[in-house]
Amino acid sequence: MKKLTMGVLSIVLSSSLAVVQAQTQPKKDTIKTQDIEGVVVTALGIKREKKSLGYSSQTLDAEKVNSVPTNNFINNLSGKVAGMEIKNNGNFGGSSNIVLRGTKSITGDNQALIVLDGVPIISGNLNSSDASRGRDGFDFGNATADIDPNNIESINVLKGAAATALYGSMASNGAVIITTKKGKKSKTLGLSLSSTVSVGQMDKKTFPKYQNLYGGGYSGEDSFIHGDVNGDGIEDIISPTADDASYGPRFDPNLMVYQWDAFVPGDPNYGKATPWVAPKNNPTKFFQNSLSFVNSFNLNGGDELNMYNLTVTNNYETGILPNSRLNKNMLSGSYSRKFADNFTARTFLTFNDQTTIGRNSVGYGDNILTGFRQWYPLNVDILHLRDTYFRTKQNYTWNMNNPLNGDLSPAFWNNPYWDRYENFSSDDKTRLITGAELSYDVTSKLNILGRATIDYTNSKQEIRKAVGSHAEEFGLSQADETSGYWVFDDTILRQTYDLIGRYTWNISDKMNALFVAGGQFMDQHQRSMENSTTGGLIIPGLYTIANSRAYFPPVETNIRGQKAGVYAQASFDFDKFLFLEGTIRNDTSSALPKANRNYTYYSLGSSFVFSEFIKTNWLSFGKLRLSYAEVGNDMAFGRPGFFGNRGTVGGLPMADINTTFVDFETLKPERQKSWEVGLEASMFKRRVSLDVSLYKTNTQDLLFSVPQSPSTTYSFSLINAGETENKGIEVALGLVPLKSKDFQWDINVNWAKNRNMVVALNQGRDNLQLASFQETTLNATVGDAYGTFRGTGFVYDANGNKVVDEDGHYLVATDKVLGNIQPDWIGGVYNTFRYKNFSLGFLIDVRKGGSVYSLDQSYGSFTGMYEYTAGLNDLGNPIRNSLADGGGIILPGVKQNGTPNDVRVDASFAGGAFGTDAGLPQEAFIYDASFVKLREAKISYSLPADLLRNTFIKGMTFSLLGQNLWIIHKNLPDADPEAGTSSGNIQGFQSGVMPTTRIYSFNVKLDF
Repeated sequence: MKKLTMGVLSIVLSSSLAVVQAQTQPKKDTIKTQDIEGVVVTALGIKREKKSLGYSSQTLDAEKVNSVPTNNFINNLSGKVAGMEIKNNGNFGGSSNIVLRGTKSITGDNQALIVLDGVPIISGNLNSSDASRGRDGFDFGNATADIDPNNIESINVLKGAAATALYGSMASNGAVIITTKKGKKSKTLGLSLSSTVSVGQMDKKTFPKYQNLYGGGYSGEDSFIHGDVNGDGIEDIISPTADDASYGPRFDPNLMVYQWDAFVPGDPNYGKATPWVAPKNNPTKFFQNSLSFVNSFNLNGGDELNMYNLTVTNNYETGILPNSRLNKNMLSGSYSRKFADNFTARTFLTFNDQTTIGRNSVGYGDNILTGFRQWYPLNVDILHLRDTYFRTKQNYTWNMNNPLNGDLSPAFWNNPYWDRYENFSSDDKTRLITGAELSYDVTSKLNILGRATIDYTNSKQEIRKAVGSHAEEFGLSQADETSGYWVFDDTILRQTYDLIGRYTWNISDKMNALFVAGGQFMDQHQRSMENSTTGGLIIPGLYTIANSRAYFPPVETNIRGQKAGVYAQASFDFDKFLFLEGTIRNDTSSALPKANRNYTYYSLGSSFVFSEFIKTNWLSFGKLRLSYAEVGNDMAFGRPGFFGNRGTVGGLPMADINTTFVDFETLKPERQKSWEVGLEASMFKRRVSLDVSLYKTNTQDLLFSVPQSPSTTYSFSLINAGETENKGIEVALGLVPLKSKDFQWDINVNWAKNRNMVVALNQGRDNLQLASFQETTLNATVGDAYGTFRGTGFVYDANGNKVVDEDGHYLVATDKVLGNIQPDWIGGVYNTFRYKNFSLGFLIDVRKGGSVYSLDQSYGSFTGMYEYTAGLNDLGNPIRNSLADGGGIILPGVKQNGTPNDVRVDASFAGGAFGTDAGLPQEAFIYDASFVKLREAKISYSLPADLLRNTFIKGMTFSLLGQNLWIIHKNLPDADPEAGTSSGNIQGFQSGVMPTTRIYSFNVKLDF
């Protein structure tokens, strides 16, 4: 990373832009003003003075959350909160990873809890286990995408264990507290409209830069097939259609070759030889511009007794892949009624109905992008494949098995348009989050709140495989199928009940106390059924389970889990300068055995406002804080180790044999212990605001599966063992470098460094494999950070030079640590310029360090697709010439005797010089995952009030918006370092990943 970038990020980091704005805006009773005055929403929806908190929290207002259009508000938090790592993998409608202060659990959930108006909601991803582990499948997104960003008023991020102790084990990884818009007292009805249209384009820097000198084949100039095509007795030249590589003969316009289209009946080139040249349209032309329309309507108002808010939003978008579209309708609202001065009722709901067609497949396997990045002949025109599909509606592909003998079936790859229009996925989801609460002031000091909430989701996911497709693993049997239908129906119902009492006590003129006590009961019930055809479809085009050639029992899931918690909190305020706080919570979880399902944990915190004693003009506010917390963490609901019911065959019951041994009665919750110390300060009339945190978190008694000896008849054993550690620093700094009557420049920057380490596993073990990525593996290695890549590596001499053997190939070391997925640090810089009614803002998002393994580069270089596989060598000759003709390359390094390498390696055929199959170690395809991105940009103009004075319009704002506009710096070639297969613990792997989409938007907002 450039030193300049490091220097900029070490100066400024974000937190208090809202504080600066307070100087120029009149006070109103809004969430925003309350934040300015030092009131934030914390655990259980309780509003607290920010200066009283002994832990770190960071608040974002609606403008930051909804700064650019998105179908998942989580994406808009990237780079805006210190210590929050957001990873948007680029999949259409896909999931996003959200981790606060590092990975804590080895195989458990590490995602932050999402809390909507005080209620924890279901927020995990909806993907299959294969997709989550970097294998094949589809990314069906996060449940967080069901929250309408247009209805969010503010977000407060609680990072440490002390901040989230009251939420219990669900918030052991931190919490994102969402406050939605509420009704406001007004003499008139408040009405606002927002309409956004967006156009997206593929970022070519995140897609392969192909060579255009050589065509299909594996054997270089010897790749052509010879035979009599038209029966005239003359031997013809035929392209090797069964070869899915671009290591074939050099292009020559004078060379006439029978290519794939010469064998497609009705094709303009049927029966014809055509020039052997690079096509006009390579796979970059497969992508189209995306289009999105987001229209939102908000109704808001209230009087002395009633408050109401209603937001209705439609989000329709198409992706950059053909036949991809997402349509989402969201309804969010709340209504409160004041029945008496001390009694208020409120009801709320969030309703989402979404249909998605044509998500991109992920991972290695039946994935179009895997073909475009790894296995593709560059003599094929992609738009010719498009025209062929739409003309015939058949699976005529470039990858025919043996066209000379009449076998036009696909050898490995379908026509990509056949995949997009015949073998597409679809999913439908309906979600309802609704509830009601009653608030009763027993006295002026005692309040009791009761709340009941329902979180209901019903979803259906479908995958189709049309008759005539290439055989791939499919369905429940995972047999190679040429057609089929897979369906997954899932229903989750979570009921949450809260009873909270709050008592304030003015002990004396200088001492106050707040006591909170309550209980929570959660009941979650999930029922699902996974079913698929087996043996293929009987009737083409009929996608039902009954259309199966054979029967395979479905997988049914019926899981019910309950968790009850009681808690208490005591907070003391000594003369507004010293604050002490303690919490305790006891949880009982049905996910654990009876002997260990009841567990207690606590937190202690304090803050000291030293600015009360330092009376100086330059210091507006200063605070030191210290906290310690312990939090338990149970497993997901569903007792492990049981057989899975698979119906009957011939009247005999069938069950999956569980390969994991579980001594259920010995399992206990994971235990997290966390320290935090911090400093907060505002200076120079709040022109500078600083927030610094130091923390250390150890998670013990980790729950994970370890390999077993085959002699035990089990593959794994689920145990409590091991420990992880996270320690780091977070800095947030807000600056106002320039400020006048008409102009203001705000800088809002965040920086965080987390050091993650696996302290211990079970006794005698120093490594646990988490996932296998075709070649390399991802591991938890004792003494290293979670997510260590292991595999074959280079051999280095004492001076750090790579060593080659006598043939010029690299020496290879086995089982070597190659890197890990954890970044060295992350940060973001948000600049805002305001001049009268104009506003300009942009976000620079930065990640330094961490590793990513690219199977795309490994296989794509082996097959000769990338530009660097067809350049010139040190002699000025084509690399792919034979050694006798001056070709080949000299691999950088030294011989075993220490002299510079001068032996050329033959690069005239696939596997000669490039890819792991050419002898390169897997380390060659481990890349630095650093990046610097222009993540967002926004230009807005609000019409002056004078122009609207005599109209029914109160306000009108026009905005030009941009997302993912520029990857300023990256080290990974031909892809975005963030791109991946899914959210979850398994990260850092690229195989057939989507290119990044640059999005340009225009927005109009009207207030009436």
